[in-house]
Amino acid sequence: MGGFDVSLAADGGRRIGAKLDLSYTVAPNVSNTGHRIDVFSYLMGPTISLWKHNFLSTQAHILLGGAKVTGPVANAGGGFSKGNVHYPAWEFGGSVEYAISPAFGFRVTIDSMHTHFFNLSGAVQGQNDIRVTNGIVYYPGEPIRSRRRR
Repeated sequence: MGGFDVSLAADGGRRIGAKLDLSYTVAPNVSNTGHRIDVFSYLMGPTISLWKHNFLSTQAHILLGGAKVTGPVANAGGGFSKGNVHYPAWEFGGSVEYAISPAFGFRVTIDSMHTHFFNLSGAVQGQNDIRVTNGIVYYPGEPIRSRRRR
């Protein structure tokens, strides 16, 4: 699956903070069915700074919210229909961040995410997945170093 993730994080003190995470992922051909699956999640919760050094830091988080999952569902005729579920979702995990400059960093996050979708008998069932994201971090209020023109 591929997609995008937007997160807003705030540090409330030395170790405790909060995070809002919006994510959209898609897989174009699920299990060779010719149908795609889309997952939109919106989660928020606390973060805990585990370790911080000059350029490297680590965090852990537990996020709660919801997810809308749309994809193929087996039907009685032996084919597939489009189904969607909109249920509570949660994830827990952690991230490692490297500060590239005073204003920017690079972050890798690994999470265990719990959502819901239809099982083979057509009932809604919980499912767990591993989610890996990476991206550029911007620290508002920090100076962006620019090259001087000579």
